[in-house]
Amino acid sequence: MIITLENFTKSYGEKQLFAGVNLSMDAGDKVGIVGVNGTGKSTFLKAIAGLVPVDDGTMVTMRGLRIEYLAQDKVFDPEHTVLMEVFRGMTPLMDALRGYELALADAAKDPESPAIQRRIMQYAEKIDELDGWQVESTAKTVLQKLGIADYTAKAGTLSGGQQKRLALATALIQPCDLLLLDEPTTYLDMAHQLEVMQIIAAINRQYGMTVVMVLHDINHALQYADAVAVLHEHRIVRQGSPQDVISAELLADVFGVEADSFTDRAGRRVLSPVALVRH
Repeated sequence: MIITLENFTKSYGEKQLFAGVNLSMDAGDKVGIVGVNGTGKSTFLKAIAGLVPVDDGTMVTMRGLRIEYLAQDKVFDPEHTVLMEVFRGMTPLMDALRGYELALADAAKDPESPAIQRRIMQYAEKIDELDGWQVESTAKTVLQKLGIADYTAKAGTLSGGQQKRLALATALIQPCDLLLLDEPTTYLDMAHQLEVMQIIAAINRQYGMTVVMVLHDINHALQYADAVAVLHEHRIVRQGSPQDVISAELLADVFGVEADSFTDRAGRRVLSPVALVRH
């Protein structure tokens, strides 16, 4: 296990978000957190990231666990280029890659400057030393697959959907052991949602990082998660493999919708909501 949560409990004033939550994750797991709006899924993710304190409970992690968290709405420096934002991490490699991109941007304005050329060489040598050129290549590949081809575009000029994709790219290329994604497909059209989920799965396979995702689309959880946890009425009421946990009965009990169930071409269950549950 790389991380184990025991009795995680959190309230805001009189509002109980979750209580007595227990959850463990292994290296390489892809875990989907699902539930209706307002059940504390985003706060739960922030608590794992250490961004908000819990009222009770413990979190035991492997030594040196590196956590990367992507919020629903990431804030960018509007004057930074796409690649500068992608390399905003605090590791020595991210610092070198960011410095390299800044130096290249300065060189475009003043190509004859010896000082700028020295900076480019210094950062390039540092990236060589850290064996980091593959990370730059991966970042560009991820950006291209997410539909962002102009690496020199300023973040402030991007549309809302493009900024969402850029935010995802910044999280996906950061070296980490545990990647926390809060609704990674929000604001994206259907094609880019599929692309994002496929990239998450590919990076999970390539680097073996554990991924925990808050998901609104139940079918994304069915198709792309190894395990799901259903947060409902302050507790995780079901957890296990998606095919075992997610069913038409679950959608009726937790989400209040009736759904048809069928099998896709890959043999996986797909659920299609058709009506509200009548009480």
